[in-house]
Amino acid sequence: MNIRLIHPNELNELLALYEHLHKSDEPLPESSVVQAVWQELMANPRYRYFGSYVGNTLVASCTITVIPNLTRGCKPYGVIENVVTHTSHRNKGYGKALLAHALSHAWSTGCYKVMLLTGRKDEATLQFYESAGFDRHAKQAFHAKPAA
Repeated sequence: MNIRLIHPNELNELLALYEHLHKSDEPLPESSVVQAVWQELMANPRYRYFGSYVGNTLVASCTITVIPNLTRGCKPYGVIENVVTHTSHRNKGYGKALLAHALSHAWSTGCYKVMLLTGRKDEATLQFYESAGFDRHAKQAFHAKPAA
């Protein structure tokens, strides 16, 4: 296994992996919009897309965003999102190693904390995140979406 930044030319591989993230998701807009968003993300050093690779195959990924902050001595904080492992590669340590890599990146940039939210309620997923260093009891999360 190799963990590294996902290269700008690997968008299609990432999007294919995202099919294993949600059973159903909103359809993507036209390709030019997706490409513009990807280019914006790749150009911003605060966004990092890390991938776990077996050979040349992307089997897991996550995103970490480092956000500047005016509290905690102006130390930034991190937010991890879109943690996914290909269904045929789960329970092999790829996701846990990937999260360790993302946390290491956050600590190296001076983050005082990293947050991760999940909509999953199954105990196995929650235990997975705890085994990767996250505390489900440390804070209470709230979530809002725009009105339908």
